[in-house]
Amino acid sequence: MPAATIPIVKKRTKKFARFQSDRFHRVGESWRKPRGIDNAMRRRFKGQAPMPKIGYGSNKKTRHIMPNGYRRFVVKNTADVELLLMHNNTFAAEVAHNVSSKKRVEILNKAKILGVRVTNANARVRAQEA
Repeated sequence: MPAATIPIVKKRTKKFARFQSDRFHRVGESWRKPRGIDNAMRRRFKGQAPMPKIGYGSNKKTRHIMPNGYRRFVVKNTADVELLLMHNNTFAAEVAHNVSSKKRVEILNKAKILGVRVTNANARVRAQEA
């Protein structure tokens, strides 16, 4: 079980939309700070969409915590799994996307021995034929 039991509160779950991204197809949704001298959003006029600011930040104790209560630690080899031995109540291993299926099996075996939780344990691992 994870060590932290503080409830995770997200102040804002909705993404911040880029200025006028709803008006033009050429303007993408991903956030960019408005920098124009006459820009109403930058000047924070009433009726404009909100901009990201420090007040939307998460609680420092629950920041980067996954819904299962663990923090993510990307693992690329079996040596990385050993780093989590002392921190297996706080961190959960996540096998990197570019690790081969052969190495994944080794990492999963090592994690099982050490009692480390792996979030994507079923990825790219097939059952052995009898």
